[in-house]
Amino acid sequence: MVMVERVIMEVDLDYFYAQCEEVRNPALKDRPVVVCIYSGRGGDSGAVTTANYVARRYGVRSGMSIVRAKRLLQGVDAVFLKADLDYYDEVSRRVMNILRGYADVFEEVSVDEAYLDTTDRVRGDYEEAKRLALKIKDEIKRVEKLTCSIGIGPNKVIAKIASDYQKPDGLTVVRPEEAAGFIAKMDVDKLPGVGAKTKKLLDEMGVKTIGDLAKQDPQKLVSIFGMKIGNYLYNAANGRDDEPVKERTEPTQFSRIITLKQDTQTVNEAEGYIDEICRDLYAKVSSQGYAFKSVGVFCVSDALSTYSRSETYEHPLDGYNNLKSVSIALLARLLEEEKIKIRRVGVRVSDLVKKRGQKTLYEYLTSTAE
Repeated sequence: MVMVERVIMEVDLDYFYAQCEEVRNPALKDRPVVVCIYSGRGGDSGAVTTANYVARRYGVRSGMSIVRAKRLLQGVDAVFLKADLDYYDEVSRRVMNILRGYADVFEEVSVDEAYLDTTDRVRGDYEEAKRLALKIKDEIKRVEKLTCSIGIGPNKVIAKIASDYQKPDGLTVVRPEEAAGFIAKMDVDKLPGVGAKTKKLLDEMGVKTIGDLAKQDPQKLVSIFGMKIGNYLYNAANGRDDEPVKERTEPTQFSRIITLKQDTQTVNEAEGYIDEICRDLYAKVSSQGYAFKSVGVFCVSDALSTYSRSETYEHPLDGYNNLKSVSIALLARLLEEEKIKIRRVGVRVSDLVKKRGQKTLYEYLTSTAE
């Protein structure tokens, strides 16, 4: 039996939050855009979560304080925006659904990254994989107006490094026989999992590059970093990684969206649709044994922009009536604040909690009130 080399892709959406804002408002495209998480303590207290490449040319980076970022961009026509996590989450879901359709096995890593095992689909052919990657990039650009960088390699480690190699809008293919040589001259912290602490220890050993790490005695690495990390560092530095692309076994959320027969600006005209969505959604969630802590409503306007509102509770919620009442309240708030006409409306539940025979807080309160 002939073994087929794995063909793994790592897809990374470029400067995702800031790029989403550029899509929502194209006038931002050539200006420095900095997306921030504010601490709630007032003023500019908080940190940068993403900056576009224009802002990065001034030295702005993720994790930097907002105060420092503003200092770097002083006198520049820059835009600082509060992160709209619901909006980014909705865009991410649509992109991940596109990616899932191209994979034999799909693994979502984060809101802007995913691994695709495409071995069977491309029959182990790296040229075919390159063509498939170009199709993926084209569809994401055409449908969502977003660019992404894709790395293709024989394993997840090489695919991840390759996706970071050319950014933004890059495509890097690393065949199995090229893997060790491709990464050898790179700084050791380009290896996934090598953070500041590990880099410092390796630096003290005289290990500067991934190639330096590949030449180390594996037993020495195990003695310093432990069995799991030591073996990983040695194998990864030599271009080897057996970790499979893994599907998530548990759902992270449930959602449903409906197109309205007629655009509306009122909750009353949308209530029937919310009712239908919540009945269907609650039936699906409860049949799989889940309650939920978060409820979100999302809408597509007549101008095809996406808006959302969500609420998270300390204790799990349950029950169709509870889901509907929260959804109606969120929709009312959204329409009051945004003054838009909506074409599509949807509801999602997340922060799922598996029910184990005990009543949720909502069930308890409603049962004791009878």
